[in-house]
Amino acid sequence: MAKPRPGKKAKAKPVQKPVQPQLPGMPPPLPPGTTRVLPMQLQIGDRLTDSTGEWEVVGRPYTTAGGKTSHVRVQRVDKPGVTETRLWGSYEKVT
Repeated sequence: MAKPRPGKKAKAKPVQKPVQPQLPGMPPPLPPGTTRVLPMQLQIGDRLTDSTGEWEVVGRPYTTAGGKTSHVRVQRVDKPGVTETRLWGSYEKVT
């Protein structure tokens, strides 16, 4: 005759892992509410900010160098006549 199956054992409570300290040379964490996207995910009308001010995407992103470099045409929000072509590595995230 077969032996009866033993009952389920109670699971142990999950142990909370300690937070890893910031590694040297790493940038500080982004403030809450900041979104990062890849350059090819940008669309016309999207806005991004950097140390020089706020910029609005006015042209579709395109790639060069076999898809390794992404270019996006942007203009200043406060000065509509000022346009630039921004350049990123295709796998770098844009804030």
